[in-house]
Amino acid sequence: MAVIPKILVFAGSVRSGAYSGRTADVAQKELAVQGAEVTRISLADYPLPILDEDLEKENGVPENAQRLARLISAHDGLLIATPEYNGSIPPLLKNTIDWVSRVRRDGGRSVRPLAGKVAGLCSSSNGRFAGIRCINHLRAVLVRCQMEVVTPECSVPEGGDAFDGDGHFRDERLHKSMEHLCRTLIETSRMLSTRVEA
Repeated sequence: MAVIPKILVFAGSVRSGAYSGRTADVAQKELAVQGAEVTRISLADYPLPILDEDLEKENGVPENAQRLARLISAHDGLLIATPEYNGSIPPLLKNTIDWVSRVRRDGGRSVRPLAGKVAGLCSSSNGRFAGIRCINHLRAVLVRCQMEVVTPECSVPEGGDAFDGDGHFRDERLHKSMEHLCRTLIETSRMLSTRVEA
C-alpha cells in the first residue's frame, strides 16, 4: 500500500487577504484532492526575532524555530506560497528559513530539518510578473539549504483578480499549473521521504 505523503503548507505573508495566503489555500485544497495529508500553518503563530548570532549565542535557537523544525521533520514535503517584495523574498519568510536552518539538535538527537526535504513553490504579485523574480531567489536559497525543490511551480499574476468568490483560480491555466505542481510534489515527497515521526 502506497504511503500517504504528509505535506506542510504555509504562505510567506501573514497579511489579511494576502495573495500568497489565498494561493496557499488553493494549494491546500488541491493537495488534499490528490490524496495528501495536509497541515496548514501561519507563520504568525511562530514569531521569531531577526536572526542575530549574538542572540543565538546567548539564548540558543528560539523555541519557535525549534517547533517549526520539528513540524518540518514530521512531514514529507513543504509547499511554500510567497509574495514578492522589491523583486525578492519577503523578510518574514527569509528570516524563518534562516532560523530553522540553524537548528542542529532536538533534545539529544542531531537534526537537519531542511536537508533532503522536498519543497514545491508558488508565487504571487499584483502585477503581470507573478512574483517570478522572488520564486527564483527562494529556489536558490532552499537549494543552498540542501532541500529538493521540484521543478514545476505556480506563479499567480494580477493577484487582485486571480481568485473567484469561492477562492478558486479564475484562470484554467493556473488551475492546471497548480494541479501539476501538487502532483509532482506528492510523488517526489513519497519517493524521497525523510519524515521523522514526532
